[in-house]
Amino acid sequence: MFGLTGFQRDLLVVASGLEKPSGQEIKDQIQETIETEVKHGRLYPNLDTLVERGLLEKGQHDRRTNYYQVTEKGSLTIQEQLEWMQSQSKALPA
Repeated sequence: MFGLTGFQRDLLVVASGLEKPSGQEIKDQIQETIETEVKHGRLYPNLDTLVERGLLEKGQHDRRTNYYQVTEKGSLTIQEQLEWMQSQSKALPA
């Protein structure tokens, strides 16, 4: 996760908490969390980066709607980040 931006990490974590979410569903969830509008021009290039790095898999619900699913590599990456954060912070439970 160290090669990802904070926004990319957030997208990966949000996608991991949803069942095959569309980009719009991820966008809605992330906007609710960070309380800031996310433009399509920011969202989709970052989702594409996560797909290119093998952290997300991209598929199609229908002709107009794609879905994103966290890969095993993506899940391991989230787990490694969480473990690293716990090892570095006294504020997080071990």
